[in-house]
Amino acid sequence: MSTRHDLARLIAAAQRIVVFSGAGLSTESGIPDFRSPGGVWSQIKPIPFQDFIANPEQRRESWRRAFSGRAGWVGRAPNDGHRAVKGLWDQGKLVCAITQNVDNLHQASGLPDEAVVELHGNAGYATCLSCGCYHDIEALRADFEATETPPACRDCGGVVKVATISFGQSMPIAPLRRAEAAVRDCDLCLVLGSSLVVFPAATLPLLAKSHGARLAILNREPTDLDGEADVVLNDEIGPCLREILL
Repeated sequence: MSTRHDLARLIAAAQRIVVFSGAGLSTESGIPDFRSPGGVWSQIKPIPFQDFIANPEQRRESWRRAFSGRAGWVGRAPNDGHRAVKGLWDQGKLVCAITQNVDNLHQASGLPDEAVVELHGNAGYATCLSCGCYHDIEALRADFEATETPPACRDCGGVVKVATISFGQSMPIAPLRRAEAAVRDCDLCLVLGSSLVVFPAATLPLLAKSHGARLAILNREPTDLDGEADVVLNDEIGPCLREILL
């Protein structure tokens, strides 16, 4: 097993780092993960995308959840792990943070929007599924709570959905292509808090490795890609990165 010193040396030697972050980075901010016992999906049954589209009652339930905050994905503060990633950006070492998270905490830590690639969307706003128009969620609250009518797009009248990727919904191509380009050109892919079981996102660290980058995995539990990594550390992310980088 690798040590914090091993990880520190790998980071120090790198010049073009891509961070790949998963739910484990944000659990230290009090945001539950999805799949573990006690995680979001053990408490709230997910609404598949096709059900959201086809069933008005499922759309209502989706919006009830969004306004109640039951999933707990938004409204939390960045932790030392997020601040450490921001520190890499400030040093000029970070190319971008590719994230599976929808909590906006990389941006809340100070990373600019252009430095964050969101593979699974963002729970902090909504978009029209027809024209892509941005909708502020809080601006939709009063009408929904008064009528329980799912919101329609102010521009085209289309279906509006929180801007996260649901089960059965296609991952947007543009962020994935941007992520692929970034990992092909990095010299270190630093995985933070991802179990690396969700595809195609989990292929990105392997793509980095195949193009000559070093691979470091910092996660509380083992992953299926540990055997491909140069450094594997099963540790608490925030305390580990605080010691190394802050």
